[in-house]
Amino acid sequence: MAAAKMTVPELEGFLHREFPQAFASGDIVIESADGQTCLLRQTYSERMLRPGGTVSGPTLMTLADFAMYVVLLSAIGPVGLAVTTSLNINFLRKGQPGQDVMAAARLLKLGRRLAVGEVNLLSGTSPDPIAHVTSTYSIPSAAFP
Repeated sequence: MAAAKMTVPELEGFLHREFPQAFASGDIVIESADGQTCLLRQTYSERMLRPGGTVSGPTLMTLADFAMYVVLLSAIGPVGLAVTTSLNINFLRKGQPGQDVMAAARLLKLGRRLAVGEVNLLSGTSPDPIAHVTSTYSIPSAAFP
């Protein structure tokens, strides 16, 4: 495994500057990132719930996409224009109200133009995923001169 190009403090600084609309609220915390994997925590809020008291799909998709962005940046460095080209999510079970949601992401393949990864979303301390995501990111050619 290659060494991380950005540490957690560097990622946080970059995201606060370049992507504050998603990161500055403070409800998502980067617990770890090592260039191959990352772990994010989204603090529980009633804004996450849909009718029926489950964590909403848009909340889970947003967290998963953000986790892929973080793990990719940790691997390639501060490339703000890396973008999602596909995201597939399978909802496996109900996310519990009152519980933080964890996103465990890992890169499956990192190429010069595309990165493919997966994210398991977990509710609270349960080891059983509430959703599984696969995603592909496009990396701008300027990232690898």
